[in-house]
Amino acid sequence: MTTVSGTAQPGGAAAAAASDDRLIRESGLEARVASVVSPVLGALGYRLVRVRMTAQDGATLQIMAERPDGTMTVEDCEAVSLALSPVLDVEDPVASAYQLEISSPGIDRPLVRASDFNAAVGHIVKIETSVLLEGRKRFRGYIVECDEETVTIEPETVEAEGDEDVVYGIPFEAIAEARLILTDELVRDALKQDKEERRQRKRERRPSATERAAARSGKNIDLETARDDEPGNDAEGE
Repeated sequence: MTTVSGTAQPGGAAAAAASDDRLIRESGLEARVASVVSPVLGALGYRLVRVRMTAQDGATLQIMAERPDGTMTVEDCEAVSLALSPVLDVEDPVASAYQLEISSPGIDRPLVRASDFNAAVGHIVKIETSVLLEGRKRFRGYIVECDEETVTIEPETVEAEGDEDVVYGIPFEAIAEARLILTDELVRDALKQDKEERRQRKRERRPSATERAAARSGKNIDLETARDDEPGNDAEGE
């Protein structure tokens, strides 16, 4: 997880709520902060993952963000911090001084969008719900599938005799928090994805066949021009 920290002081007026495709959102103070930062992040080409206020270092406002493709570099965190600090100063969603921390989601990331759950199929997730489901609020297991309204998970271990076929369908609207569990399989998949993204960026930077041909043609013209300019290369008439 990449992180950049900064400081912010209380400032100005409240901001209007912004549209957000997240299924799992904040409440209270954190929701007010989310309404301020979400449109700014969108304008910069990023999207909000999560806002959290903690007592770390007195008071720390943690804002987790990413690019639409899920990437987030240290340079991205620095750019977001520089953009959000003055906006938070002016909008003043927090009444006291705090430390601002911008971070990437990391491998064991929170899942907040339907696309997050779809991308995590086959991996272990820990879910806490806001209401009792099947007599419980905490679930842990492999994501089997998900649709527009529900994520289905299979328990990581057999909890009782005859539970082999048990699965839980958890409505997104009932989820208070969901996070991937760090496993060897998750790390391998993340490394594989990172390697593929690096290859893709390399391919995008590589000149096309047409560009390479044009470059070679240009070099040939330069060589011919150089030869023509060499002493003794001019044809002399009688």
